[in-house]
Amino acid sequence: MMATCRLCGSADLMGVVDLGATPPCERFLTADQLDEPEPTYPLHLRVCTDCRLAQIPPLITPEETFTEYAYFSSYSTSWVEHARRFVADRDLRPDSFVVEVASNDGYLLRHVVDRGVRCLGIEPSANVGQAARDRGVPTLTEFLTPEVGAAVRAEHGPADLVVANNVYAHIPDVIGFTEGLRALVADDGLVSIEVQHLLSLIELNQYDTIYHEHFQYYTVASARRALASGGLTLVDVELLPTHGGSIRLWASPGGEPGERVSEVLAREKAAGLHEASGYEDFALRVARVRRDLLRFLIDAAEEGRTVAGYGAPGKGNTLLNHCGVRPDLLPYTVDRNPYKHGRFTPGTRIPILPPERLAADRPDYVLVLPWNLREELTEQLSYVREWGGRLVFPIPHLEVV
Repeated sequence: MMATCRLCGSADLMGVVDLGATPPCERFLTADQLDEPEPTYPLHLRVCTDCRLAQIPPLITPEETFTEYAYFSSYSTSWVEHARRFVADRDLRPDSFVVEVASNDGYLLRHVVDRGVRCLGIEPSANVGQAARDRGVPTLTEFLTPEVGAAVRAEHGPADLVVANNVYAHIPDVIGFTEGLRALVADDGLVSIEVQHLLSLIELNQYDTIYHEHFQYYTVASARRALASGGLTLVDVELLPTHGGSIRLWASPGGEPGERVSEVLAREKAAGLHEASGYEDFALRVARVRRDLLRFLIDAAEEGRTVAGYGAPGKGNTLLNHCGVRPDLLPYTVDRNPYKHGRFTPGTRIPILPPERLAADRPDYVLVLPWNLREELTEQLSYVREWGGRLVFPIPHLEVV
């Protein structure tokens, strides 16, 4: 299926880790779908040995995933605060224009609205885009393409700031999407992109962030090349703790890379990510995560101890499917998002219940699937200590706290 690299066209693609075949991670099942077959697709991460873009084949389309989407950003308190701080730190004028691509439920632009600054969200998912409009955030229901970017610019004018958080991995046409960003931004404007850092993924065993809606995984080196493909220059980079380790890429139509770009490129090179050597033992470390989690769950079951899950994120579904966890080992998981209540995880078919179920059942262990929100969730779940329960984090290695 993936004969060539989607960024540079090279046919020299090296396998990094093969997670088997799983269903798309956001296709939560309703009760009446449990007797229906589920489509599964290979989940094999490869890296281009020429441009170093890590990628999986585009086996599903963005339209299949994002036309109606189960993820609402505002259910993460820490993520909303992250967005608030980002907006607060920007030097926005009364006449500024801010565009966010993949603006979700208005988690970020609501803070721009509060400042009285003109803004527009571009969000392909009709259901979460409506949630943004209900908050007073102007939102266009579209996928970003060069044509959509040009149309928005023609109607609203060029944007002083374009934000694209947690979307640069989600688009198979990385060149066309980047051209869309370039069409939106003013010649003297800035583009801010946040995306998971491949360095963190490899070093911290974050393999559960590999799933079908994440088409590529960036180093700063590969991101710089991707941005250039659409007419943008990487001028700065920030290392962020979000999502287990992200990069904020600052790009503009002109300019030169700053010192921090060189510093992060040097870190990536030292980790071996500019060569094949940096990927060699990743599959072995992934296998260890699987064995440790299964051993823990089996031992807990044999000892008569109860385990429930917390969260139903996309990454959790990669982990559960790869490890082969079923309701006999994890009877249910809970989630704050009402959209998921009464549904079942794809592939593993674990029931998703409201969070109040934990206090009612008082399980011995709570398996935290969105481990990237560890600090936030440790505080939210502090009440588990009241009955002697303990939290379990599976990534980067199994830890019971």
